[in-house]
Amino acid sequence: MTGTEQTGRTGSQSVERAIAVLYAMEGEDHSLSISELAGRAALPVSTTHRIAQALVRGRLLAREGASSYRIGDGITALAQTAARQINIEAAAPHLHGLSSGIRITASLGVIEHSEAVTLYSARPPSMFCGHQLPTRRAKLEDSAMGQAIVAFGQRRDRRISALPDVQAARRRGYSVSTADGVTAIAVPVFDSDGQVRASIGVQARSVRLNPQLINQIHPAMRQTAELLRGVVAEGQVRTNIDQLIRATI
Repeated sequence: MTGTEQTGRTGSQSVERAIAVLYAMEGEDHSLSISELAGRAALPVSTTHRIAQALVRGRLLAREGASSYRIGDGITALAQTAARQINIEAAAPHLHGLSSGIRITASLGVIEHSEAVTLYSARPPSMFCGHQLPTRRAKLEDSAMGQAIVAFGQRRDRRISALPDVQAARRRGYSVSTADGVTAIAVPVFDSDGQVRASIGVQARSVRLNPQLINQIHPAMRQTAELLRGVVAEGQVRTNIDQLIRATI
């Protein structure tokens, strides 16, 4: 192995270890000790300590007490920057066109930390009810929108193991969740580079949003997701208002 190859491999390994330490904080709303971080990242304590110190300097972790760590404000700043890349004003007409056609509220969601966050909901002009509105924040495993982002994202995403029916979601092209008599489905929204940035979700009482209706509306949801590629990637609308899709149901 040449010196250049060895240096490249060592550098890549360091990055992978730093990522493992950061993901060890996933889902936690309190600080973790260095030994807890090491255990979750499957790394020696000494190695974890060196990585944690570097992440603190980069504001990705923050010290809390003598030997505990929490997520740093740098992570929050990065997440807010990513959220701003989705132009809600540009996305809204597409979502309203969808909701008007299928007569169910259409919502746009993203993932923030370990939660699915609803950015915008477009209510239909008729047949609206409160069951169609998703919660502002929900656990990924409880949210069809969150599940769609993870299931259609990177296959190595560590959150996949916590989600139900991932392979089935990929096969059919949408995720499904049902709770308390309400069914929700969601499709992924990809950017121009093919990366999942968001999802479009609809939900209603299960007696209404049954398999037959799902089969009718999910193609329209996927068409709208295609219209949003430019919105989530560049903050620009690629189509005119008169090109908004119209579902046939």
